[in-house]
Amino acid sequence: MATSKLIKDRIRTLKQEYDHLRIGKESLLKIIDEAEIAESVYNSNAIENSTLTLPETEKILLEMEVSHNISLREVFEAKNLARVMEYVKSKSQEELTEEKILLLHRMLIENIDEDISGRFRNEHEYVRVGTHIAPAPEHIKRMIEEALITYSSDQETYFVDKIANFHLYFETIHPFNDGNGRIGRVIINYQLYRLGFPGIIIRDKEKKLYYRSFEEYRNNKTTGTAVKVITLALTEALHKRIAYLKGDGIVNLTEYANRIGKPVSAILNAAKRQTIPAFREKGVWKIGAETS
Repeated sequence: MATSKLIKDRIRTLKQEYDHLRIGKESLLKIIDEAEIAESVYNSNAIENSTLTLPETEKILLEMEVSHNISLREVFEAKNLARVMEYVKSKSQEELTEEKILLLHRMLIENIDEDISGRFRNEHEYVRVGTHIAPAPEHIKRMIEEALITYSSDQETYFVDKIANFHLYFETIHPFNDGNGRIGRVIINYQLYRLGFPGIIIRDKEKKLYYRSFEEYRNNKTTGTAVKVITLALTEALHKRIAYLKGDGIVNLTEYANRIGKPVSAILNAAKRQTIPAFREKGVWKIGAETS
């Protein structure tokens, strides 16, 4: 299912407001992006079953002392992913290529498993995700090349649908021995940055819906759930930045609900549907203080 006209119009309106408000405020946007890194790292790693909490992830990225119970692997997973995210933001003017994808993977797996970093699966290296058996190694390079060509040459498909299609196909290929999900989510943001949008956070709390998108794609070649996941996350990212760019102050959603005399549960549901300009910081729903 492709993105509806209603959603397209909503994203276009938000993007226009974002582009207007951001003029002369790049330093503020940089601060927002930097403040989001730990949350982005935490959620992407948590989707892959990392045991790190958000506070632990923040401490690692700030080079603060953490519990001795935390494995060195998880420390490197957090640091490496943060470095990859920052690199992608700085290089988003460059086209996404096979070489770039391999570089991102090498950065991600550095000091974790040098034998598999920066390369696709070799002969006899097969992987399974649930019941899905990924394509044989000898097909990976061709399939990645085809995916990149299809994405870059398609000038007709709506950008969210293109990104969702690429992500689902990339994860179906599962080109690496490890790190496929994290690299795939980084690529989503790479593609969004190139279009002038902010990056998104696919959250561990939405993992069930996110995983369902892969199952639906593999079974029926449908992309509607992935489009929904990306659209909601993008709308939330735009709402957050617009609220800060307006400079009217930020309040918790509970305070907002009490102020307008609406049940908190109803306002939270509206936030989750993104029918109000709410957003999350460290898992807490917030909104611009002057929202009517």
